[in-house]
Amino acid sequence: MPLHVPPAPASALRSVLTALSSPTAVREARTPSLLGVQGPASPELPLPVHVLDRVTADGGTATRLAGWRFLIRTGDRAVAAADTVLTADGWTFSRFFEGPYIASTELALRQAEAMAQPYQPRLLSVPGLYMLALWLHGDPTADGATAHPAATDLLVPLAPAPPGIAAHRAHRVTDLLPVLTHRATPTRLLGSPA
Repeated sequence: MPLHVPPAPASALRSVLTALSSPTAVREARTPSLLGVQGPASPELPLPVHVLDRVTADGGTATRLAGWRFLIRTGDRAVAAADTVLTADGWTFSRFFEGPYIASTELALRQAEAMAQPYQPRLLSVPGLYMLALWLHGDPTADGATAHPAATDLLVPLAPAPPGIAAHRAHRVTDLLPVLTHRATPTRLLGSPA
């Protein structure tokens, strides 16, 4: 089934296109793969980036929209990504970057396209574990900027994943969130004061 990529805010796309056309923004990005691009580069696959702030005792989640991420494609592959953030003036370009999450995101998206059920792709950042996951939301018509992970949604940890969590393996939210919560919560040392 094809993925239903939510539309990014027009101002987010405009700001990335402006940055891509700016030699200064590209040069200052310190992304060798973007600097060495031969031919046109275009922003594609806008994914809303949500941050997992906490998991409540009843298994609910507190997430917030932190930005939109675009894969920067040249030819048949993504060479970098561009992030946008919300400011008082609307969505604006934040940064270009490269690294292992680019290829990992592409791989996870290809895997998701092969699934029988349609999903809306998003990214979920888990700051306490330095983890990023492809969040496959079960309602493909939902507003990509809102909502919390539903029990039936899938999370696909991107590589590099934290030790003990397999990258590129789809997990139901109800199965993976308790593991993430336990791992992100510091435990008291034996003998330390309560």
